[in-house]
Amino acid sequence: MPEIAIRPAVIADIPQLIALDHNYTSDTVWQMEVQQDEGQINVSFRQIRLPRSARVEYPRAPSLLNENWQNRSSLLVALLAGEAIGYISLMQDTAPLTTWTTDLVVMRRVRRNGIGSALVLAAQEWAKAHGSTRLVLEMQPKNYPAICLAQKLGFDFCGYSDRYYANHDIALFFAKPLR
Repeated sequence: MPEIAIRPAVIADIPQLIALDHNYTSDTVWQMEVQQDEGQINVSFRQIRLPRSARVEYPRAPSLLNENWQNRSSLLVALLAGEAIGYISLMQDTAPLTTWTTDLVVMRRVRRNGIGSALVLAAQEWAKAHGSTRLVLEMQPKNYPAICLAQKLGFDFCGYSDRYYANHDIALFFAKPLR
């Protein structure tokens, strides 16, 4: 992993964070299946390998970061040689004693170098220091790299919300107790 620093965002970081490529590529998705029988509904997710890599649009407009970054409980920034290369957005009060991660973005050229993991670990420390006993990550079922990251870091699938994002995509939720 490159030598990075993680700190709370300042106003001067916001243009660099907005300029990051928020989109991602995925070879695998989690497909939701619903089976409804009399008196019972079963919902399951299964991994589906795509016939080719798909570029997926980020579900939130990066430009909105400029308007609402101060409304977040925390926005942690990863820096490499003074350059903002990623961020994680945190919200409290979404659920009791829980910190909610709404955005995790890493600059394309430095992805898969442990920066996303470092941001999630920093978020865990921030959440514990601010009284949370659980951290929740949200992501699209198309974001297989984020699903793998969550599982690698010990997060468990804890639910979903249909039509959660403005583009009507499902959101998957992964949670981890903080000790």
